[in-house]
Amino acid sequence: MEETKHTDKEVLMKGVKIMLLTAVLMFLGPTLFYIGMNNQEKALFIPIMVVASIVLVLALYFMYKGLKTIMNSMFGPKK
Repeated sequence: MEETKHTDKEVLMKGVKIMLLTAVLMFLGPTLFYIGMNNQEKALFIPIMVVASIVLVLALYFMYKGLKTIMNSMFGPKK
């Protein structure tokens, strides 16, 4: 008889934690970008824009990683 697959709760919680971090980065990145664009004449324009760009890329990376982890908890290989 075939065994039914169940969600791995530990892996699911890991994915949810990653998605919470993603949510923070998704708000922080555009906020920093907006602050940087409104202060183009200031000396910190370039550093703020670099940090904002890094945060935006990290948000995309962690979104991918979080969704992949959640999907693996539901449909991934079982040990």
